[in-house]
Amino acid sequence: MSSPLDEIRAHITANDGAIVSAVNERLRLVAALWKLKREIGADQLDPGREGALRDELAALNTGPLSGEGLDRLVSELLALTKAELG
Repeated sequence: MSSPLDEIRAHITANDGAIVSAVNERLRLVAALWKLKREIGADQLDPGREGALRDELAALNTGPLSGEGLDRLVSELLALTKAELG
């Protein structure tokens, strides 16, 4: 029989696994997008799209993640994507 502590930790681990899966899928999608952009001669990075993404995610955020925390998360995610797919 597991304790409440063990149950919460198991949920956290499962959630973290879902985050890793989602980031991997994001990387696959961005790689496909960048490949398409190269083929059609479009700029790889789109600052307007980045701003729109931030706005969309801010609208979806119901907390407890703060706006500042969300901004930090998105910044890290974008930096990670650029570093991984460079």
